[in-house]
Amino acid sequence: MGLVVQKYGGSSVADAEGIKRVAKRIVDAKKNGHQVVVVVSAMGDTTDELIDLAEQVSPIPAGREFDMLLTAGERISMALLAMAIKNLGHEAQSFTGSQAGVITDSVHNKARIIDVTPGRIRTALDEGNIAIVAGFQGVSQDKKDITTLGRGGSDTTAVALAAALDAEVCEIYTDVDGVFTADPRVVKKAKKIDWISFEDMLELAASGSKVLLHRCVEYARRYNIPIHVRSSFSGLQGTWVSNEPQGDRKVEQAIISGVAHDTSEAKITVVGVPDKPGEAAAIFRAVADAEINIDMIVQNVSAASTGLTDISFTLPKAEGRKAIDELEKAKTAIGFESLRYDDQIGKISLVGAGMKTNPGVTADFFKALSDAGVNIELISTSEIRISVVTRADDVNEAVRAVHTAFGLDSDSDEAVVYGGTGR
Repeated sequence: MGLVVQKYGGSSVADAEGIKRVAKRIVDAKKNGHQVVVVVSAMGDTTDELIDLAEQVSPIPAGREFDMLLTAGERISMALLAMAIKNLGHEAQSFTGSQAGVITDSVHNKARIIDVTPGRIRTALDEGNIAIVAGFQGVSQDKKDITTLGRGGSDTTAVALAAALDAEVCEIYTDVDGVFTADPRVVKKAKKIDWISFEDMLELAASGSKVLLHRCVEYARRYNIPIHVRSSFSGLQGTWVSNEPQGDRKVEQAIISGVAHDTSEAKITVVGVPDKPGEAAAIFRAVADAEINIDMIVQNVSAASTGLTDISFTLPKAEGRKAIDELEKAKTAIGFESLRYDDQIGKISLVGAGMKTNPGVTADFFKALSDAGVNIELISTSEIRISVVTRADDVNEAVRAVHTAFGLDSDSDEAVVYGGTGR
């Protein structure tokens, strides 16, 4: 038996009973002959509660101290889990991200992993121990400061460790039985997917599917680490994410893999931009210099009478204020007239590698939205994805309409969400 990396989300270790249940599952894997490395998130909504507390103390907390605060949640989880495993008669050692050798850049609150040097983890495994690592965190390469990887960063920690340790599989345990054709909190008849390619999963994750973080899937694809997404609350097989179906499983690539949605974005429209070379570059350089990622971009045809155009783009709501401030600073240099900000939008995406060779998918998608009375504000496409921006209030109805239109509704039991608030 080889080495397995398991990651447990906050809902799986939300309380003492949950921690003991997870400890038993880990010990079972050890008894089956595996070397086991565990990555753990903070308990329940601990991270959200720490964020709320920080905002009460300081409206704009300093990045370094904010990271120091947020990493406390995972340290609590890892220590309690190690205690629970020892209580079952097995040896476990817990490690912070820095102790585990997770080296990052210096960008606080959303650092990127540069390298993983898991010397202490290998030593613990060689001594017969179970290694438990605090997810979501690392240490900066230059200043040796504690950093965090952004929301969902524990998934990335797990896959990065799996790659560094040459693990057989990275098991991501969550509060649902796998990856579904839509968020089961919104679409009760969503179907579990048995296998999905890295390519499709990347698009779903980038489009708002919360079950796996985009960077995690990207890392797994780069190092060809199979991911098994499953529930810590049941013993059911979950969803395999890999280049090819695992073992003897022969699973045909679906035409449509699923419908994802995202209500965490806002839209900025730069009004009255001179329609000449270099203007768009100046706008997006100002945003990039503020280290803000943008998603969809649409530029209108310029008005013949004025020679001016409008450029709209979407970005995370949390970065909206900063983007507006940076663009206002560059207003004179760029020469646009004004800015409009809208945070009451939502994005719906249809994802599937099969749409490349199946005419009519786009028409069916827009007909489903039309029949549901949903108005479209922006459109973006790739070879395997169609995304639209609508009003936030229309998102849930739009997701359900599209899911039904493409025959993705399950005829059997409704999808189960075992825990978590989805916050």
